[in-house]
Amino acid sequence: MSAGLFALLDDVAALVKLTTASLDDVAGAAGRASAKAAGVVVDDAAVTPRYVQGLEPRRELSIIGRIARGSLLNKIVIILPVALLLSQFAPWALTPILMLGGLYLSYEGAEKVWEKIAGHEEHAETRNEAVASAPEETEKKVVSSAVRTDFILSAEIMVIALNEVASEAIVSRALILAFVALVITALVYGVVALIVKMDDAGLALSKRENGAVAGLGRGLVKAMPIVLAVLSNVGIVAMLWVGGHILLVGVDELGFHPPYAFVHHLEELLGGGFPGWLVNTLCSAVIGLVVGAVIVGIAHLVPRRRQPEATVSS
Repeated sequence: MSAGLFALLDDVAALVKLTTASLDDVAGAAGRASAKAAGVVVDDAAVTPRYVQGLEPRRELSIIGRIARGSLLNKIVIILPVALLLSQFAPWALTPILMLGGLYLSYEGAEKVWEKIAGHEEHAETRNEAVASAPEETEKKVVSSAVRTDFILSAEIMVIALNEVASEAIVSRALILAFVALVITALVYGVVALIVKMDDAGLALSKRENGAVAGLGRGLVKAMPIVLAVLSNVGIVAMLWVGGHILLVGVDELGFHPPYAFVHHLEELLGGGFPGWLVNTLCSAVIGLVVGAVIVGIAHLVPRRRQPEATVSS
């Protein structure tokens, strides 16, 4: 009986070792997948602050929390199961679906550029008036717009992570993607919350008796409008960059190689590294801007053509 007990304990010990090794493998793969998605994480963190710019400071954290919840639902409830099913049964569909997201990001970025050029950009004062007149409706629109944009960035993050662990079993893939979704959502929106509340922290520090601390607080208060404005512009560039890069890689994977080959050749001419990354980023942003501008042009042209017809018929 004691021999049987020891044999059972040996089996349990072996099972524990195997489980630990599997968890280590999952954790390692999750770390690699998260690192691969780091570039899009930076874009996500840059894009989001512009959605709360100009809104009531006391509502900023609440709105960021709602966007974060929407982002997590995007990743866990929609993207994760769809990505797993597609990777298992229709891996060929991932690229076209991701390219549709790239088109949307390019359109969003180009639309913001057009608003700046045409002088139709929504200002903080306009937003504050809208919040004062219909705060719940305005916040709902802000959250909805942010979550839609986040959906594309989240899909890019999850697909990058999925490609990194494509050889894993489906259960391991699910665990890894869930881990990536939780960690990246917490990281992105934690950073966003720190950014948008930095002026409040500066205001609190400016009231301290210590002169150096008070000076630092006043500096933060003065710097934050500039930081938020810069981040807003970085967010626009990020949408064009990510959207253009999705399209650039997508057409290459679908069999049309010249655009990607040209960009890759430019990277090699510059010796790779940071210069190579920079030229890839610039080319991707230009592609995003051009494609987005075409979509914006169509979107603005179609209503103008319909309007005279409606006038004549009436």
